[in-house]
Amino acid sequence: MSLPPELHQRARRLVLENAVEHGGEPRVGPIVARLLATDPSLRSRASDVTSLVAETIAAVTGLSPEVRASELANLGGAEAIAVRPTKVAGELPALPGAEPGKVVLRMAPFPSGALHIGNARMIFLNDYYRRKYDGKLLLVFDDTVGSEEKRVDAELFGVIRADLDRCGVPVDAVLYKSDRLPTHYAWAERVIALGATYVCFCPSTILQANRRAGIACPERVQTVPETLALWHKMLDGGFEVGGAVLRLKTDLADPDPAFRDRVLFRISDLDHPRVGRKWRVWPLLEFSWAVDDIELGVTHVLRGKDLVMEDRMQRHIWQLLGIQGPPFVHWGLLRVREAKISKSKSYAEVKSGEYDGWADPRTWSLASMVRRGILTESVKAFTMSFGLSLADIEVPAETLYAENRTRVDGIAKRRMFAEDPVRVVVDGFPADLRSVTLSNHPDLPALGERTVSVDGTFFLARADLLAHAGETVRLKDLANLELPALLPSTGEGPVHAPFAGRENRRVPRLQWAEAASAIPVDLLDVDGRHRSGVAESALRDSAPGEILQFERVGFVRIEPDWTSGMSPVRVCFGHP
Repeated sequence: MSLPPELHQRARRLVLENAVEHGGEPRVGPIVARLLATDPSLRSRASDVTSLVAETIAAVTGLSPEVRASELANLGGAEAIAVRPTKVAGELPALPGAEPGKVVLRMAPFPSGALHIGNARMIFLNDYYRRKYDGKLLLVFDDTVGSEEKRVDAELFGVIRADLDRCGVPVDAVLYKSDRLPTHYAWAERVIALGATYVCFCPSTILQANRRAGIACPERVQTVPETLALWHKMLDGGFEVGGAVLRLKTDLADPDPAFRDRVLFRISDLDHPRVGRKWRVWPLLEFSWAVDDIELGVTHVLRGKDLVMEDRMQRHIWQLLGIQGPPFVHWGLLRVREAKISKSKSYAEVKSGEYDGWADPRTWSLASMVRRGILTESVKAFTMSFGLSLADIEVPAETLYAENRTRVDGIAKRRMFAEDPVRVVVDGFPADLRSVTLSNHPDLPALGERTVSVDGTFFLARADLLAHAGETVRLKDLANLELPALLPSTGEGPVHAPFAGRENRRVPRLQWAEAASAIPVDLLDVDGRHRSGVAESALRDSAPGEILQFERVGFVRIEPDWTSGMSPVRVCFGHP
């Protein structure tokens, strides 16, 4: 199956951009990495993509610099790899009515999954304003009992606290909704006393149908004493699960059907990991927050604009009780295009063992970011660059990667890696090239050098051999050779390739590992796939948790539980 036409056009654009950037010498590796990083579905066709890029480079090589520049302009110019920040942290707007030393904020995660890239805005914006006003930040677990599909998990309390520690965000207090039900019950009776509620017996399907149609349920005419008696019957176990709910009276003609007579409390007999079956009647989140934002002294509520219904419910309850609640400050949804986040799916996959814990790259959790070598400082800068914009924003992962690249490029030593390696014997390899000193970073001498002994037999990536069959290529920083036109279809070879000189010619440069001392590598990719290959012997000296760059592949991080001497060396892919 041929590659889509739009990929051909994008490849040509990137090749032209790369040619301009590197003085007329496009490089296959970075271009392929960009294409695969922004469309993981192409990874299974990496060899086809590599061939496309190589063919495009060949077509562009003969063009003059003026023609290249003109064609690049016609294709839209250099491809943006990062969305420019619209604000910086120092320019975020003031909180309405905020007084230094008196601001109290809260974060309210539901403990059904680890915090992920989509939660970063909640974390860092709350932390920013807490620091700006020398205020307090509360961690209040929204552990009201969930459902069979979305359960509170005891493990997640510790996981979420570790996530915040990982982000360098301390909290001033940790509270649990499951400890606060007596307070919620007391507030419920205050609202019942106003005649603003009723106990409804409608099945959920009838309740929802009546709400959509604006039809009152029969129980809506209850008197306050009747509602109060039925409420106590709920608390005393007089109804089965689903047999009764406490509902708030609102306008049945409200333009938003979802706001019509919302449910405040429901019955559940699910076992709670902290309080067991102590409580059978649980508040829905908007009522619990109408209570706790006042009781806990919260001065400003920072949340996503998708929670405007919760805002409206809280304000309605406060107005009924004559209470002035805190203002709400919103931000729009921030999506990373490649991050397919589903807490429920991740929970199921983690618990089943299909995912490698909450740090599995497929969860896009904050723990997985660290595992991949994406620094929390990078996640913070990426998140804060969008400020408090109410616009929903979707950006490619490359935006985050570009932010991280600025931080790790200067600390990551370079190492060579060959995926799906093929053994190549260089015929006529000269004896005086059998030891080579390589820089650990082309632009940072302070990162040192390593000396590699070679004997003329190497491992090269199969995709490179297929892309350049029959061509003259250069083993990076070492020597040139002539690749044969035909390669073995399976196995490691060996392939024989004549030595073709030592001068630094403008030919494709290939990564290599000396065969005698090559180290097996298991590379965990972002999609959970394990990629096998070999790396140069210097990889053996790496430390667990160290961030490196596999040249022409991308940044990787040595798995923290890997120890020297274990084979293979286990690494997690970060990004190109």
